[in-house]
Amino acid sequence: MSPPGRIVIYGAGNIGLYLGGRLLEHTPVRFVGRPATANALTENGLHLSDWHGWKRHLRMDQLDFHTSPEAAADADLVLVCVKSSATATVAHELSRVLAAHSIVVNFQNGLENANRLREALPQHTVLAGMVPFNVLQHSPGVLHQGSGGELMAAGHPALHAYLPLFAQAGLPLRLRSDMDAVLRAKLLFNLNNAINALSDLPLKQELSMRDWRRCLAIVQREALDAFQAAAMPVARLTPLPAAWLPRALELPDALFLKLAPRMLAIDPQARSSTWEDLRAGRATEVDALHGAVVRLAALHGLRADANACLQELIRDAENKRTPWTAQALLARLRSARRHAT
Repeated sequence: MSPPGRIVIYGAGNIGLYLGGRLLEHTPVRFVGRPATANALTENGLHLSDWHGWKRHLRMDQLDFHTSPEAAADADLVLVCVKSSATATVAHELSRVLAAHSIVVNFQNGLENANRLREALPQHTVLAGMVPFNVLQHSPGVLHQGSGGELMAAGHPALHAYLPLFAQAGLPLRLRSDMDAVLRAKLLFNLNNAINALSDLPLKQELSMRDWRRCLAIVQREALDAFQAAAMPVARLTPLPAAWLPRALELPDALFLKLAPRMLAIDPQARSSTWEDLRAGRATEVDALHGAVVRLAALHGLRADANACLQELIRDAENKRTPWTAQALLARLRSARRHAT
């Protein structure tokens, strides 16, 4: 397959390296990342795997890896895969170097990042995207996809030429006309990131336990209330409508497994990105996730105190990690909700 254009992965973290590594089997890909990542890849190479048994190893000399923003200057398609805390920096860097024809797809968590990129890149086409699956770094350069789902991005004619390439790489890309609603639906699931980090359990084990799911149901309800007050629709990404998710999460374990098996279709080793950030001593995305709910609720005269509570607990955990029990966290979140009413 002849490449439809140069692809640049901007942000060589877990998601960026994984997407780029898979695409690299079928087309040239350029990576822009940090010097520390370059050093780790030089030492260890890039080891990729997924929960279906696919594996690939790439040496550093097989990767077109750069640490300077100028490496994106001739990009036709830029996939932004940095953490939310780096959005402002990346927006400024790209505004200095991108060619006028470059298309940018924002594969970040949260609701606000694509708009921040658009503000910095008013002459460019910036499209919201969504990565549904989990990628865990077991050790430097060793990445494992632990859950499934299709990539999604806002529909645009310029992306049509890339669809066969993504499909061939095992990364089917679905174009949507309702990406804002898709991002809201993804946020509902990302609200578990902090809970998983505080549990210090693998995702599948945590979500198999009713009291942990009850914690998630509380913060999801706050988010759904804020979306409703703002008249913001939420896409349906599961067999259950988004509004039914909190009720389903609260079901007894046996019934939950019977009615929502896809939510537990996760590699037993998978953990949330927030858990990994805390382990690595990095800043988390809690302000882009729970903070987004708190901000939206406040704009419409509501309170999202359980989400604010998780923000505070994760900030505390950034300084000192102390695993919680499900019962203790559930009591804390319920208390935050009671004090708000």
